[in-house]
Amino acid sequence: MTKGQLVTAGLSALAPRYDAMFCDIWGVVHNGVEPHPRAVSALRRFRDEGRHVVLITNASRPSGPIVEMLLGMGINNDIYDRVVSSGDVTRELVRKYAGKIVHHVGPRVDHPIFAGLGIAIGPPEDAAAVVVTGLDAEAQETPDDYAERIADWLDRRLPLICANPDITVEWGDQIVYCAGALAKVYADKGGHVEMGGKPHPPIYELAFHELETLAGRTIDRKRILAIGDAVRTDALGAARYGLDFLFITGSLHAEELNAHEGADEARVVNTVAPSRANLVGHMPRLVW
Repeated sequence: MTKGQLVTAGLSALAPRYDAMFCDIWGVVHNGVEPHPRAVSALRRFRDEGRHVVLITNASRPSGPIVEMLLGMGINNDIYDRVVSSGDVTRELVRKYAGKIVHHVGPRVDHPIFAGLGIAIGPPEDAAAVVVTGLDAEAQETPDDYAERIADWLDRRLPLICANPDITVEWGDQIVYCAGALAKVYADKGGHVEMGGKPHPPIYELAFHELETLAGRTIDRKRILAIGDAVRTDALGAARYGLDFLFITGSLHAEELNAHEGADEARVVNTVAPSRANLVGHMPRLVW
């Protein structure tokens, strides 16, 4: 899984090996409330040296609103070349229901995912599918709150399209549930689930297309570094797509790894091992 000694000091020790990176946003660049300044600076340094940065996120909204959100946090577009979101690829999954009704679960701020697709939003009894972009009352709910609704969707044999495969995400100093938590329950109960975000191929294919378009040349996957804070999505996606992986331990896995007090390297390696990712480094927060 690893090649030589793992880098723990900073991105500067890894950067010369790569021409580009696919970097997670939530949990790496910001915590949902405010940016991580040293991570922002690290991305700027990486890009200033002539390399490319594609931000790749499981956020449910298309990339346009994600860019606006980053700007609202004071994160300018000089730290990245492109943003690719799970919302971008989910729109293609939803498009096949044009002219029909879908039942939406998630906050209204996610409605741009339906824009221009000719889809109406309605109750499950009228719907051809359920589209889950998040939990309705994001920070206050758990999957258990949806038990009756999930049973109803199963009875109606509704396919479920999950716009964010993350099960949990960092929100300030809390860990909250995401759309992926509902999708997992639905799949475990025998429901049909579709998703295109990390670790699934569509989001990586789109990111790779964007990267080669802006570079104007073929990019060797071995020259792309994937950075993320979640083994289930970021590490597994990197493994499936043949990318080296830098693990940010101070977010979703912080408590189990005791990340901010100094994570034990053997424990970090064992945590990432099930993904089969090629782990090249780890650090509590992304720094240069």
